[in-house]
Amino acid sequence: MSEIVTPEIVPATVDRWTDVSEILDASGERGCWCQAWRGRDAIARQTGEPRPATLRRQMGTGPPPPGYLAYLDGLPVGWVGVGVRTETPRLARSRTIPRADDLAVWSIGCFRIRPGYRRRGVATALLNGVIDAARRSGAPGVEAYPIDPGGRRVDAGFAYVGLTSMFDAAGFRRVLVTDATSARLPRHLVRLDL
Repeated sequence: MSEIVTPEIVPATVDRWTDVSEILDASGERGCWCQAWRGRDAIARQTGEPRPATLRRQMGTGPPPPGYLAYLDGLPVGWVGVGVRTETPRLARSRTIPRADDLAVWSIGCFRIRPGYRRRGVATALLNGVIDAARRSGAPGVEAYPIDPGGRRVDAGFAYVGLTSMFDAAGFRRVLVTDATSARLPRHLVRLDL
């Protein structure tokens, strides 16, 4: 097991755009750019706005910001995508991830950890950073939609939604098993009421 690290967690703001690009995909339009789970991807296609431009525009809104970054010694090593569930079109209308209620909880849609820094506590630090920020902002809670691999190893490409064990350790309760999947595993709706 790699050494556990304690990164600095900060909101993703326009002045950190270069670091966001580096973590999400510095090669241009390729990649999600944290839009698909928000339901903003289809809107961007209709308007012709590239996904990176959509994310950059979202950085001027909030709270919450569209994400948080993790830094170690000045190097961006992780990202977590965040949005208010009731303001996130794809989640608000999802047929596979039902709403537990109509509260404007902060939703965690994805994690992206730089290769070489995985399995070192970066995602947990990002999760704790979101919880702290949500609490300070007066959010009613934080929810997410992770998978439970049952102790098996899961490819990082499928674990982008997070693992239930990380949320369990942070005090989240498992509300329900959804019809959504990742790595052919059901995604759980987990909630931490604040």
